[in-house]
Amino acid sequence: MVYQFVLGIPTRKGGKIVTKKTLNQIDPGNKVKVIQIRGKGPAKRRILDMGMVPGVEIEVVKKAPFGDPLEFKVKGYNLSLRKTEAELIVVQTLEL
Repeated sequence: MVYQFVLGIPTRKGGKIVTKKTLNQIDPGNKVKVIQIRGKGPAKRRILDMGMVPGVEIEVVKKAPFGDPLEFKVKGYNLSLRKTEAELIVVQTLEL
């Protein structure tokens, strides 16, 4: 049974609960998988060029005190993004 995609609301897929959020909503120490890159033009292209492509796993390393910038581990390297850039990246977390 598969339910419709709604950001931040758990859905069932293959017997597991899948939560989809934007990357800026994930707490440090959690690992997620990229589902979609929103946005258009140069902003989207820049994010894709940095390795944030659908299917890649990301670990949230840390957030600055006011939440901007955020640091991630992607494909073995550390990457920092602004909060507004992280809001364009839709990710999923898997919980049992």
